[in-house]
Amino acid sequence: MGDARTGFDEFVRARSAALLRSAYLLTTDRQEAEDLLQEVLERLYVKWRRIDGAPEAYARRILTNQAINRWRRRSRRVREAPLYEHADEAVDDHADQLAVRGAVLHALRDLPMRQRAAVVLRYLDDLSEADTARIMGCSVGTVKSHTSRALAHLRSTLPDVFVPSSDTGTRSER
Repeated sequence: MGDARTGFDEFVRARSAALLRSAYLLTTDRQEAEDLLQEVLERLYVKWRRIDGAPEAYARRILTNQAINRWRRRSRRVREAPLYEHADEAVDDHADQLAVRGAVLHALRDLPMRQRAAVVLRYLDDLSEADTARIMGCSVGTVKSHTSRALAHLRSTLPDVFVPSSDTGTRSER
């Protein structure tokens, strides 16, 4: 039992920061991301001994599925939006960066959950289309479709963040 626990502890130390970043980008809320990651790690720990060779892929799949489930439950409930979501954030010399970050998070929040998951997994977690499809439980074509629609929405919502790429002729993130 000690070896399994040691392996799990090492995995958490090595990958929890990256998983938390993904959770944050999926939820766009720090507290929700921490809660989501905690749920994922609990589920992962229970199944740790049965996971063969790819615990991060398994963790990302749980993370994505749990984020989608939370989003579905939340969309069924009526919530009041806070007047100002980031009232406790300090604004310092990085006002432009914060503005861009806020705009990107707002644009991500507007995406349907599966499109958001596809963008986060493909571009922010730098996974292949096949890995993203495996984690999302869909085909590569579906990942391409979700990604294409999401990027089109992000480009129209964030025209100042996307600039033409010099080597491919497509638009990429700045």
